[in-house]
Amino acid sequence: MKEFLLKRYPLTPRPLTRDVLASVMHYRHGERVIWHQHRHGQLVFAVRGVVRVLTPVRTWTLPPSRAVWLPSDIDHELHAVGETDLCSVYIEPEAFPWPWREPAVIAASPLMRELAVTLSADGDDYAPGSRAALSAPLLLKVLGDTPAVPESGVPLPRDGRLLKICEHMMNDPASELTLDFWGEHFGASGRTLARAFKLETGLTFGVWRQQLRVAEAITRLALGQPVARISTELGYSSASAFIAMFRQVTGESPQRYLASK
Repeated sequence: MKEFLLKRYPLTPRPLTRDVLASVMHYRHGERVIWHQHRHGQLVFAVRGVVRVLTPVRTWTLPPSRAVWLPSDIDHELHAVGETDLCSVYIEPEAFPWPWREPAVIAASPLMRELAVTLSADGDDYAPGSRAALSAPLLLKVLGDTPAVPESGVPLPRDGRLLKICEHMMNDPASELTLDFWGEHFGASGRTLARAFKLETGLTFGVWRQQLRVAEAITRLALGQPVARISTELGYSSASAFIAMFRQVTGESPQRYLASK
């Protein structure tokens, strides 16, 4: 249906007023920027709070120390976790700082964040010689020198059976239901579901579940929940076991990962 509507009512490209623009918007917990796409690229990060970024094939839950790059024509939705000030940097394709054709995560350095916020202050039609006009090329230089970090987010399968499993896990991240259990429910063997899961997400179900729990933990940490409570509610025997898992997936402790850098 979406493809039919786009053919009948094609999106009209609307160029930005400048090659690089930025905005900072405040969102309350749970507010969303619903599914959309655009021809320009978008860099998204939280000045304050946490942002959850969704595409049809994966999701990321990002503290202020991370930003996600969304190239042209990528369907996406944004969720605020906690009271969130969300910064978006919009870039015309000819000015893209990276050749990446798929979304990627970068470390949001203090310099990058400050330049983006400064750029946002003068609106979408800033004057030559303004602070925004001076910030834009430096921001592009900083971004171009910033590599992607190996944080691929939580991949989502397309198979309807696997999506139902993922939806269950998203609603109950502590669930220990096995693929053998789900196989009986769907009339397939657990081994068949395991092969399909690895084929469609690139991860085993166990590793995928770990990544989902890390994303859920980031959300709860942003809302001020203590590590001990989070570890218990996510099914870990102790806070130290949870922290070890979190460090294994992200390379950092929960507190350090959540902190702005």
